[in-house]
Amino acid sequence: MTATNISASPRPPAARKGQADPAPREPGRGGAFLRRLTDPLGALLIMVVLACLWEGYKALGQAVDDRILGIGLPVATDDLSMPHLWTIAGSLTAPARAGDPTSLAVYLIGETTVTLREALYGLAAGSLLGLALAVLFLHVAPVSKGLMPWLVASQTVPLVAIAPMIVIWGGKAGLPPWAAVTGIAAYLAFFPVTINSLRGLKSPPKVQLDFMRSVGAGRARVLWSLRFPAALPYVFAGLRLAATASVVGAIVGELSAGTGRGIGRAILTSAYYYSNGPEKLYAAVLVAAIAGILFVQVLALLERFALRHRHAR
Repeated sequence: MTATNISASPRPPAARKGQADPAPREPGRGGAFLRRLTDPLGALLIMVVLACLWEGYKALGQAVDDRILGIGLPVATDDLSMPHLWTIAGSLTAPARAGDPTSLAVYLIGETTVTLREALYGLAAGSLLGLALAVLFLHVAPVSKGLMPWLVASQTVPLVAIAPMIVIWGGKAGLPPWAAVTGIAAYLAFFPVTINSLRGLKSPPKVQLDFMRSVGAGRARVLWSLRFPAALPYVFAGLRLAATASVVGAIVGELSAGTGRGIGRAILTSAYYYSNGPEKLYAAVLVAAIAGILFVQVLALLERFALRHRHAR
């Protein structure tokens, strides 16, 4: 018997005399298909509800001149403040610049790929740092007690204050601007990976740890054979949070680094020329949001693949 085969769950009670142990009920194919179908339908339903709220609020404001019972609405509903959704959608097919046949959608997707690449580098660097810190905190308690409060405090500092410093440090070191953006993304990504990985590494029950010690397994063997497999669900939960944070960090980093590329720069340019085309800013934000969602969904697929045998139990 190996350590990886130990089950943390209690053994089922013995079957009564003359009765067989009840077999675990597995979800039918129909139920699994319905669950897979319900998730995208639920997301689509939420999008429809939000679209109706947007257009309904705009129609109400236009009808009452943005005032109800003498109180002004919190957001003006004119076309400059709240373009119609079909106007935003139509801007995606319009040229991105005057005299340029490239559509706004193609331009924004191209800029988004730059941001996602920076976010991916930041996620990889931040995840490796987070895993290393989790292992260090697990085995060296004084370091954990002394360093953990500073890690928590680092996440309370506004990103707009940290980003320029990272850009300046990267420039002094002779690094390209995209490296500073990657560093900002990694700065936001490492913390959720550290916290969730540490929790996962501590999740194996004492009986399993005692068994590993009884067979003479050292710290490294316990770590690779028991703690890491048990921590995988926690690690992926941290990675999903880190993926969202890395995209946000990359976008904010592009605003400070002056890379000239990326969806962050596209959003800043659209904001600068907002009065000439407010729908372009909303379109850029929409594309950035969709890119972030897809980025996280890719990690969710990787999690499902990595934990497919565990989910099948």
